[in-house]
Amino acid sequence: MKPHYDLSKMKSRKNPYAARLKRQVTIRMGTDIIVYFKDMARQTGIPYQNLINLYLRDCVQHERKLALTWAR
Repeated sequence: MKPHYDLSKMKSRKNPYAARLKRQVTIRMGTDIIVYFKDMARQTGIPYQNLINLYLRDCVQHERKLALTWAR
């Protein structure tokens, strides 16, 4: 391996994975939901925001629908 590489002649290009990056959003969640995922995060060692993302991704992949019944 060379001790020094000359990158000044290197052409730049767009990141091919940029479309797959995460996007920051603001969302209001119940305290009980946050406590639930933070507790699960302590048990698994996975950050709670990643757990929420993994759970939502699983819902998308399996096309889960929410069963709602509205009070009359």
